[in-house]
Amino acid sequence: MSLWARLKSSGWAYPTAVLSLYGFFANCRIAEPFLTPYLIGPHKNISEEVVTNYLFPIWTYSYLAFLFPVFLLTDFLRYKLVIMLQGLFLIINYILLCFAVGLPAMTFLQVNYAVVTSTEVAYFSYIYSVIPFENYQRATGYLRSAVLAGYTFGASLGQVLVSLAGVDYFVINAITLGIVITAFLISFWLPMPQRSMFFKGKKAAAVHSQSQQEGPLGEARRPEDTGWCSRENVATAGYLLWQSFRESYSSRHIICWSLWWALATAGYIQVFNYIQLMWDHIEPSATSSIYNGGVESVCSLAGAAAAIAVGHVKVTWAVWGELALGLFSAVGAGAVFLMALTSSIWVCYASYVIFKSCYMLLITITVFQIASNLSMECYALTFGINTFAALSLQTIITVTVVDEAALGLDIVTQFIIYGSYYAVISMLFLMRGTYTACVNRHRPVQKVNKKQVLFISERPSALYNYHYKN
Repeated sequence: MSLWARLKSSGWAYPTAVLSLYGFFANCRIAEPFLTPYLIGPHKNISEEVVTNYLFPIWTYSYLAFLFPVFLLTDFLRYKLVIMLQGLFLIINYILLCFAVGLPAMTFLQVNYAVVTSTEVAYFSYIYSVIPFENYQRATGYLRSAVLAGYTFGASLGQVLVSLAGVDYFVINAITLGIVITAFLISFWLPMPQRSMFFKGKKAAAVHSQSQQEGPLGEARRPEDTGWCSRENVATAGYLLWQSFRESYSSRHIICWSLWWALATAGYIQVFNYIQLMWDHIEPSATSSIYNGGVESVCSLAGAAAAIAVGHVKVTWAVWGELALGLFSAVGAGAVFLMALTSSIWVCYASYVIFKSCYMLLITITVFQIASNLSMECYALTFGINTFAALSLQTIITVTVVDEAALGLDIVTQFIIYGSYYAVISMLFLMRGTYTACVNRHRPVQKVNKKQVLFISERPSALYNYHYKN
């Protein structure tokens, strides 16, 4: 029997392998670290002020608008179709980057990319509807490794092509177009799930009630009766969403960690979106060699190492976790301030690596603490709500600080504000963490259940993210 035949007969390895391949190629965007130099360079000839204060905010507003509808549509359409839709919009994205000119086309590009990022929820949700529960942890590790490998390989290859081979930005965008076409074709090989997480049919409410008594996911994982598109099914989905919401936010512990998730992710996305403009401000790409791809590769590897380290460090996170949030948020705040105030591009690069590694470390702890006592339905909904809250905060920041219709601040002032924002977060959680540590350090801590699964979020713009959780 061939390897491919063995994969298809395994029940879980085949969809995991195909989805991992898709994740690798969909995230192997070698042109992404060089987007800002490409837009403000001779190919698109858009000013830095327009990119900063007009174009990039459009993505933020569009992403927020698409996020929750796409979350529901993803479950209703059973994931595969939304993954294929993501691949199609990725193709459109790079066709626009390669061949479209003018500000209206680049404006549409931002809306198109918002669809791409809002559909990332389907990538991490799909696998849980087609494989058994006992394979969740292994499959999740493979999927996140594929995303990390694709992003790191793409950024590294882009840097090599730009720095060593002297390849033009247009060419690396054309190469990226070919790569995302490959990802789109791979998505056709995914098996179609037979069940959804919330749209389960007329008997879903009864099954959900029974599964709550029998253990996490229990009978709710079985294919349901007919009536998938019926009005009763939609009403039942609403009931399950509400029940999951009540279960998810009934704990002060989860609320506290979710608050950090929303606050910190909003600031992280803002820094992530505008860091290329900061680099170009310090060292203009038109007159200097740039190393954006190399820096992003180092960030991915450092972030992954920090995330993996969490699983090997013996710390009672229920006692010391909030204090760690405050301490490392303070380090992140200092790194953002340094990015804003330095005139050395290498200091700015190093500060960005420190900032992103701190975020990756903390988001891993946060994801684990939230997910450890939630069923998969509550897990998906909680992370979706947290990401929506983060994007809402980011939108407020963008409207106030970045948008030309409001303050329209320059990039240096923006980063000073982002550093101040992170400093406030660190102060809040340092106070909260100190209180929690003092109260609980002598109390016995409940051991983690064997069924708890650690999910590591790499990127901030998904509903696993959350993406996620960058």
